[in-house]
Amino acid sequence: MKNLLIIFTIVLSANFSNAQNFKFGKVSKDELQEKFHPIDSASSAAILYRNETISFYYTKNQGFVQQREVHERIKIYNKDGFDWATKKVYLYNGTQQKESLSGLKGFSYNLVGGKIEEDKLKKDGQFEEDNSEFTKISSFTLPNVKEGTVIEYKYKVTSERISIDDIIFQFSIPINKLDIRIATPEYYVYNKQYNLQASYLPKLVVSSENTTIPFEYKINVLTVNEENVPALVDEAYSGNINNYRSKMAMELTAYLNNLKIIEKSFSATWEQVSKTIYDSDNFGGQLRSFSIYKDELEAALTGVEDDFEKAFIVESLVKSKVKWNGNYGKYAQNGVRSAYKDGEGNDADINLMVVSMLRSKGVNANPVILSTRNNGIPLFPSREGFNYVICSVQKNDEYLLIDATEQYSTNNILPQRVLNWQGRLIEDKDASRWINLQPNKSSTESSMLNVTINEDLSVTGKVTKRLTNYLAYFYRNKYTKMIQEDRVKSLEKDKGDIEISGLSIENDKDATQPIMVNYEYELLDGIDEIGDKIYFSPLLFLATKENPFKLEERQYPIDFVIPYSEKSFVNIQLPEGYVVESLPQSTGLEFLDANVKFTYFVKQNGNFLQLKAQLDIFNPLILPENYKDFKNFFSKIVEKQAEQIVLTKA
Repeated sequence: MKNLLIIFTIVLSANFSNAQNFKFGKVSKDELQEKFHPIDSASSAAILYRNETISFYYTKNQGFVQQREVHERIKIYNKDGFDWATKKVYLYNGTQQKESLSGLKGFSYNLVGGKIEEDKLKKDGQFEEDNSEFTKISSFTLPNVKEGTVIEYKYKVTSERISIDDIIFQFSIPINKLDIRIATPEYYVYNKQYNLQASYLPKLVVSSENTTIPFEYKINVLTVNEENVPALVDEAYSGNINNYRSKMAMELTAYLNNLKIIEKSFSATWEQVSKTIYDSDNFGGQLRSFSIYKDELEAALTGVEDDFEKAFIVESLVKSKVKWNGNYGKYAQNGVRSAYKDGEGNDADINLMVVSMLRSKGVNANPVILSTRNNGIPLFPSREGFNYVICSVQKNDEYLLIDATEQYSTNNILPQRVLNWQGRLIEDKDASRWINLQPNKSSTESSMLNVTINEDLSVTGKVTKRLTNYLAYFYRNKYTKMIQEDRVKSLEKDKGDIEISGLSIENDKDATQPIMVNYEYELLDGIDEIGDKIYFSPLLFLATKENPFKLEERQYPIDFVIPYSEKSFVNIQLPEGYVVESLPQSTGLEFLDANVKFTYFVKQNGNFLQLKAQLDIFNPLILPENYKDFKNFFSKIVEKQAEQIVLTKA
C-alpha cells in the first residue's frame, strides 16, 4: 500500500506539472496553496519551472554574440527557503568580451483573502558589486517574500565570450520542470561532458537546424526536457558537494572557417592544456627573475644551502610582503612585479612569485595548476577546469607543496580548498605531469584528560591537547583570531554543564610547531547516582555523542579530507569509599581492510582507572557502496564510547 501511495504521488505530481501554465506571470492558486513539495516534503523550496536558452546571433561589428535567457519560477515553503528570493548573476567584466544583464523582470506572488496579489521587483531590490578584477555580480532580491510565496523572474545575459559556462541541471532544491536549449553555430566546436560523478544524469537530445539569417549556416542544438529533478542534498562529511552536482561542461575545442575547415584548434590533451597556459605572459611570463625583489631575496638567503630551507624562507618572505586579495585564478592578476611593489595579489601573483624567487636561486621549483574543491574536478582536458596555482619544490625524490596565500599554511600543509585530488605540475611549455595533492602524512589530535570525582559528584580536572599538521592548521584558522572569552565559549559548546578556566594555547601563531592547548574544567552533569552506585562514561565530554551518519542510503562518498588520528588518554582517580563494580570491555574494531581502526582499552591500576581510545582514519574517502557498513561501524564506536563505568560504595 505504501509503494502504491508513493507511485500515485509521483504520477499526480507529473500530471500537475504537465497541466501548469509556465508562461511568465501565469502563476496559479494551486501553486500558491501548496504547503509542501509532493515528492520531497523536507525541501524548504522548489523550482517549479526553469527555462534556460543559450543562442548566438550575428552582427557585422562583433561577429557571433552569445545570449543566455533564464526564466525561473520558485515556490517558497518555509523560512529556510527565503534565501532563494535572492539571485546572484556573475558577469565577466574583462577589458574585452564583457557581459551585460538586461530585460530583468521579477514578481512575488502571495494568496491574500483567496486572491493572488503580486509585488513587482523594483530598483531598490537590485544591486551591483565587484567580485574580482574580471567579474562583477548583478544581484536582485524579490520583495514581500513569506512562507507560501511564489517568486518568478526572467533576465537576459549578452556576452561577447564564445566560451559557454557550465550548464547546471541540479540544485539544492528539487526542480519540477526543466527545459534547456543550447543552440550554437556550426563554426564553433564544443566538447560536451557530463559530470559522471553525479547520481542524476538527464537525457540530452542532439539535433540541428538551418538558418539563413544573416547568411546560410547550420545550428547545432542540444535540448534537455526533464521533470522531477531531485535535489542535490548535502550529506555529513560529503566534502565539496559541487563535485557531485549534475551538470555539463562545454569546452570550445576549435573554430571552423567559412569552408567548414578547422581554422584554429584548442586544447585536446592535458599536455596541450598545460602548454597553452604556460605560454601566457600572465603565467610562464611571470616565472623569470625580477630585479624588484633581488636585494631582499639575497639578504634573506645568505648562507642557506638546503633547497627546502630556502623554500621555507622564501614562503615566509612572500607572506610578509604580499597579502592575498581573495581572488582565485591560474593567471597572475597584477603580475609578480606589481604584486611585490603594491603588496597585494591573487593566488597566482603570490605563488608564481614564490616559483620565480626559488628558480632565481637555482631551486627546482615549478608551478602546479589545479581546480579548487568548490570548482569540482576537471573531467576532460580543459583550460577552464583549472582555477588556482601553487608551488612545488623538488629535492631528489622529495616534494614540498607551498601555498603562500595564507598565514598558517606551510610546507605540505595546504589550505583545504586546494586538497582536490591532483594538480598539473608544469616544468616548461613542453613538460608537465600530474602530481598528488592529497596529504600522505597523518595529522594527530592527542588529548590527555585527568578526572577527579568530588564528594558532590562534580568532576574536575585538566585537559592537555596536542594537534599536529592539518589539525593544527584547522585549529589556528578557527581560534587564533578569537578573543579569549570566545575561545572558551567555543570549547564549552556541546560539552554539557561545564565551566572551563585557565585556557592557554601555545604555538598558535607558529605554523611550524604543534599546537598545545591546556585548560582546567568543572563538569556538573557527568555523573549519575542511583542508590549506592555511580555511573559515568570515562570519556566524559570527549566522547562522540551521536552518529553523524543517519541516512539509510548515501549517494556521495564520505570525505574526511585528510588522514588523521584521534587519541584520548583518560586518567580517573577513584573517589574515596568507592570500588569498581564493572568496567567497559576493551576492544578493537576495523573497517574495510583496516582503512579505519578503532581501539578502546581500559584497566584499573590501583586507585586509578586508565583509558586509551584511538580512532585512526588511514583512507579519508569512504565510497557510497561501503556506506552502510561504515555507518554500522561508526555506530559501534559511538556505543562503545557511551558505555559506563559502574562504581559502588565499599
